[in-house]
Amino acid sequence: MRVPQSWLTDVLDSAVPRTADDIDAAFVRVGFEIEDVEPFGDIDGPLVVGRVEAIEELTDFKKPIRFCHVAVGEPQPRDIVCGARNFTEGDLVVVALPGVTLPGGFEIATRKTYGKTSDGMICSVTELGVGNDHSGILVLPAGSAEPGDDARVVLGLPDTAIDINVTPDRGYAFSVRGLGRELAGSLGVGFREPGADVDPGAAGDGWAVTIDPATGATRYTAQVIEGVDPAAASPWWLRKRLLVAGIRPISAVVDVTNYVMIELGQPLHAFDADRLRGDIAVRNAAAGEKLVTLDGVERCLDTEDVVIADESGAVALAGVMGGAATEVGDETVRVLLEAATFDPVRVFRSGKRHKLTSEAAKRFERTVDPEITAVASARAAQLIVEIAGGALQGVRTDVRLPVPPAPTIDFAADAPDRTAGIDYPAGTSGNRLREVGCEVVAEGDRLRVTPPPWRPDLRQSADLVEEVLRLEGLEDIPAVVPRAPGGHGLTAAQRRRRSIGRTLALDGFIEVLPYPFMPAGVFDTWGLSGDDPRRATVRVLNPLESDRPELNTTLLPGLLEMVGRNLARGQREVALFTIGQVVLGGGGGGDAVVGALDVTARPSEADLDRLDASLPAQPVHVAAVLTGAAEPAGPWGPGRPADAGDAFAAARSIARAAGVDVALLADEHLPWHPGRCARIVVDGAAGEQVTVGWAGELHPAVCDRANLPMRTCALELSIDALPLSVKLPAPSLSVFPAVLQDLAVVVDDAVPAAEVAAALREGAGELLESLDLFDVYVGDQVGAGSKSLAFALRFRAADRTLTEDEANAAKLAAVEYAGSAVGARLR
Repeated sequence: MRVPQSWLTDVLDSAVPRTADDIDAAFVRVGFEIEDVEPFGDIDGPLVVGRVEAIEELTDFKKPIRFCHVAVGEPQPRDIVCGARNFTEGDLVVVALPGVTLPGGFEIATRKTYGKTSDGMICSVTELGVGNDHSGILVLPAGSAEPGDDARVVLGLPDTAIDINVTPDRGYAFSVRGLGRELAGSLGVGFREPGADVDPGAAGDGWAVTIDPATGATRYTAQVIEGVDPAAASPWWLRKRLLVAGIRPISAVVDVTNYVMIELGQPLHAFDADRLRGDIAVRNAAAGEKLVTLDGVERCLDTEDVVIADESGAVALAGVMGGAATEVGDETVRVLLEAATFDPVRVFRSGKRHKLTSEAAKRFERTVDPEITAVASARAAQLIVEIAGGALQGVRTDVRLPVPPAPTIDFAADAPDRTAGIDYPAGTSGNRLREVGCEVVAEGDRLRVTPPPWRPDLRQSADLVEEVLRLEGLEDIPAVVPRAPGGHGLTAAQRRRRSIGRTLALDGFIEVLPYPFMPAGVFDTWGLSGDDPRRATVRVLNPLESDRPELNTTLLPGLLEMVGRNLARGQREVALFTIGQVVLGGGGGGDAVVGALDVTARPSEADLDRLDASLPAQPVHVAAVLTGAAEPAGPWGPGRPADAGDAFAAARSIARAAGVDVALLADEHLPWHPGRCARIVVDGAAGEQVTVGWAGELHPAVCDRANLPMRTCALELSIDALPLSVKLPAPSLSVFPAVLQDLAVVVDDAVPAAEVAAALREGAGELLESLDLFDVYVGDQVGAGSKSLAFALRFRAADRTLTEDEANAAKLAAVEYAGSAVGARLR
């Protein structure tokens, strides 16, 4: 919003002069950002009003040139060469005489050009720095000045253009009325309401108007002015303010509608009343209906568009732009002036649909004060009559549909104090809210606040707190670092998650953050069956990428993509991990559909419960992938490639970090290799085994289809499925020595080593401290169909030095139990 400083200070009830810096600081103090402060019109030297006495056309050049004789209040006219064509003999113009320095450092001097001596310069508004209108020379209204008058006084120069960044929630600030109220509050002076002295008068049966309630429009006023002079020119003071605001003056009628829009914030539109046919209707556009707008473009309308129509069809796109068929032109003598209130959402959608923007739409999109409509219409009609002549015909039509009353907010008077930590003087909240137009009724220490119609952003107590603090000055709120409240720190689940991440990082894995969306066709690449639970995904209605509309049910797809990306960039040893949520769509939430909720108020507890119940399960998983060398080659040896054992070891590390014991059982589960895959299980609450994930080497076919190296290994398990272990106090350690023994048993080749180890552990009893498998042998010495498993056992007693005999007895008991449990025999 760009306006001249003089316009803003006109609405302040104060005789104290204000500089541009004062205005800048005042707006910043109440939360507005100043884009630019640009002084203009501060011109040194003789700048005067001149009258064009005679024009001589010079035709000997490539472009038309005029040699003008201009009276400037001196005994003899000045001879000035000019190329503009928009003025005639007798017009009043602004003349920069030799010695003037115009904006941009352009010095005026007597010089010879086009074979003539030019003794000055006839100026345009651009050359004076007032605006960016390049249409021609500035022509002043007849009788507004005399030749030789100081043009700076006549033009109201110098002045300053202030450009204010208005946020979308403060549509009222797209007007001098709104900005002036903010400025007055910030400076602590009175505010003069623009249009306060305008009496809209009573409405009656004028031009017939109907509003279709389905359009969302709530008010429409129509006033006819007849006998308008189509050749009337807008006075300079009005044109200057429009130019600074970035609006090009067009004609007196159109200029007045734009001026009142900037002044009061109410867009208006002027129709040529003689081109209208019959009654006016505010309705939805018919399917396929067409309208040629003021920019000359024929637009095919949508049934969602709201139009202003007469008996011939649509004549304007409501709130956005008028139609060319009823445009005010050079022959218009009878004007129908429209001021209305349209639905902000419908105006916004129409503008986007037709790729059409306008100053009116910018204001309607942000909500226009419905109570200013009649005043704005009367104000514009008054100015049109003053500037272009004519008279009001009949009475003003004012059609209003019922609208809900403004909500009344119950507000604690000390809420801003408690929020900011400042003790404001008594009555501060009420006074500040009254400044912005709120109706405030005090009831003890509570306030009943009714926001004004131009402030739709004030809807709840928090909005009022923000408003009071903003007006009191956000810079006055002290910056105090809050003290951390006493507590227990991280929860057990948070500590577990951090411990797992730290453990994997110390084991050489690098944490990454893959996308939470599923790559297209990944489960087909893995060869999963159609009923695999991982295919029960949740689709996003507005995905970031059209080919990734589904949320992850497993972390591996994104992790494998990142492995491939690293390999493509020359990495050969890759070990990555991630911890994050997956979204499981198959039952247990996510199937219930919750309809649209009322967004004007906080959802009820029942609504929140239904929303929570509708959410799918979102457990936290951890996944890791490694490929390449697990141990690099070097002087110490040839190194070792990563294999399934490294994935198993990582799974055990995760379990230790979580403080639980897991078992790894042989399994077949895509995308893992059927002979090198382990199912990770833990003991459940009822003693049953609960599967929490899988680890091992990926299937060769999956590696081939996914362009991954063969023998790539991976693991994934659900952290939330692990029992939450809080081990307090710390375990005690025995100070007595351990007894180390080795044990080799022969079992059937089909028996998993994990089952043999579990049986030995169970049979050895409490004296067994650890048991580790260190060798597997298959050969003639153990016979076909059998294998030998060698374990290292460590025995220790907590209260005494253990003897060899006691350790041997425990070892034999372990073998005996394993023999009965899994058919093991001592080798």
